[in-house]
Amino acid sequence: MDIASFVQILESTLRLATPLLFACLAGLFSERAGIFDIGLEGKLLIAAFFSAAMAFYSGSAWVGLASGILAGIVFALIHGVASITFRGNQLISGVAINFLAAGMTVVIAQSWFQQGGRTPALTGDARFQRLELPFADAVRDVPVIGPIYSEVLSGHSLLVYLGLLCVPLTWWILYRSRFGLRLRAVGENPAAVDTAGVSVVRLRYSAVIITGILCGIGGAYLSTSLAAGFVKDMSAGRGFIALAALIFAKWRPWEALGAVLLFGALEAIANQFPNVDLGFVTLPNQFMTALPYILTVVILAGFVGKAIPPRAGGEAYVKER
Repeated sequence: MDIASFVQILESTLRLATPLLFACLAGLFSERAGIFDIGLEGKLLIAAFFSAAMAFYSGSAWVGLASGILAGIVFALIHGVASITFRGNQLISGVAINFLAAGMTVVIAQSWFQQGGRTPALTGDARFQRLELPFADAVRDVPVIGPIYSEVLSGHSLLVYLGLLCVPLTWWILYRSRFGLRLRAVGENPAAVDTAGVSVVRLRYSAVIITGILCGIGGAYLSTSLAAGFVKDMSAGRGFIALAALIFAKWRPWEALGAVLLFGALEAIANQFPNVDLGFVTLPNQFMTALPYILTVVILAGFVGKAIPPRAGGEAYVKER
């Protein structure tokens, strides 16, 4: 592998890991509050559709982003009402959201655009454009540092940098703020939080809304930045991969960044080298494409027992009289 290919893989890793990062951080907030959410896939998908649709109609990627966030919040609140207010099974609610999003996006897209469940291609201001970091051209020829700064770090959508900023912000909120302390306590011992006079329901709904916002941004990135429009099932299992990354990271933000970069790197390698010749065998394109999903299964099989989730996760809280 030459230097140019290596740099290209690193650049692709950052782009491909961004929607996983938003979904992973979204799941982190939700599950730290005790709400298991396998509906991340559905929220990414519905946000991607409404972002692309509204960006096309308005001609503005910012309108698309706002629409995606709103769609993510609405679907997150559906999960919240089912899981928190009505104390339903959180896993079943998440599955229902995934099915609902998969069906709604195709039906509405066909009704609005008559293009087989997709939106028209986005151009111009309807997409988030690449941003060049300061001095990217000036340091391009500097060995090692130049290519990394000018080609790997520079030239991405604004949402890529927003995703990276969300990692330290999430760490600060969870581990340095009163809200984060209470949020983590709700996921471990909601009765103790309730005894202290803090509303468990309000905290869990706050976490659910944050989850919707982050999934909305991730979905908007998929359709208005990574791609140029919405196509059927374009989330392609990223919500489930994000859940695997969350388990691998043991529900910690910095480790979550490393986990999603690992998944992004596998996808980037598969795109860069569709067929890998190992000498004694050639790995076909199908195997390389399936690598991220294979790793998902391996992580879930090997780490679920070792990673300890929040103790009150998945359990509806019933206030004692």
